[in-house]
Amino acid sequence: DVHVKILEDLQSGMHVALVSDAGTPGVSDPGVLLVARARKAGVRVDAIAGASAVTAAVSIAGFTGNQFSFLGFAPQKKGRETFFASLLDFKHPVVFFESTHRIIKTLTSLSEHAPVAKLYIGRELTKMHEEMLIGTAADIMTTLEAEPVRQKGEFVIIIDPR
Repeated sequence: DVHVKILEDLQSGMHVALVSDAGTPGVSDPGVLLVARARKAGVRVDAIAGASAVTAAVSIAGFTGNQFSFLGFAPQKKGRETFFASLLDFKHPVVFFESTHRIIKTLTSLSEHAPVAKLYIGRELTKMHEEMLIGTAADIMTTLEAEPVRQKGEFVIIIDPR
């Protein structure tokens, strides 16, 4: 188990950095498993400031207000429809992740549950093909279906129910 070896190294006084090639480790990422084990073992864990898709998306979306909720990844199967139905219960913007494989399915669900809600969708944030798509779920789905290459990447979705 690689976690055991890393914990042994940490407990012996070594310093270790957890780096991910896909965003901030520990935020909707398996890196959280190592962090949790290190905490349980009493090992000091420090953060090094770095790119976060959540804060990057919120900072360039342009919605007003100073509150939002982050929900991680949308459920893949069980609880998926309940998840989308509950998004309009929030009084402030809600942020969640979606994968390239489910983005069209997610936009379909959003167009059913929140057809007039304004969406801000960050794609490939802090990367070469970064873009922010703004509009209703149907508008954005039309854009992505017209250019399927834009369905590729990592997505941060913000829904503003106001």
